[in-house]
Amino acid sequence: MMRLILASTSPYRKLLLDRLELPFIQIDPPFEEAAPGSMPVAELVLHNSMGKAQSVLNQHPDATVIASDQLVACGDIVLGKPGCAEKARAQLAMLSGKSVTFLTGLVLLSSGQRHFETIPYTVTFRDLSEREIRNYIEKEKPIDCAGSFKSEGLGIALFEKMQGDDPTALIGLPLIRLSQWLKPLL
Repeated sequence: MMRLILASTSPYRKLLLDRLELPFIQIDPPFEEAAPGSMPVAELVLHNSMGKAQSVLNQHPDATVIASDQLVACGDIVLGKPGCAEKARAQLAMLSGKSVTFLTGLVLLSSGQRHFETIPYTVTFRDLSEREIRNYIEKEKPIDCAGSFKSEGLGIALFEKMQGDDPTALIGLPLIRLSQWLKPLL
């Protein structure tokens, strides 16, 4: 039986992968991510996803490894995880009233498979007041989420419109594409 590994410690990605009802383990990938600005954002999320997957596959060559990485592009500005409430407030204030694209790199690697893709998902934020932003951050604490919001929670109320082929890409693990790649197991 094939061993499936999620190369991520993200609780959000774990919850998404749990939906497919396949046995898997999570491993923190021993990979140093490239920083925003080092390459175009669509290439960067794929580079980081591939690096995470390959680093885990190197340690577990008999496994099938899933990895992903996500960043937010707002014009020429690239946003990752804010890390603190103050940076989250600044990110959401900047995103207020704007359309932004979440780019998620997705990789599936094994000794016999090599799938990879960058999957976009665009959202338009409502005009947000400082009070709305402050209340949202206090309730959701989105400091570990690219763009400072969680669409699977109260963050959905921040949007005016959503556009994309796979809403799970917005959370960080595009299950539609991943399911296609894992079809033999489902």
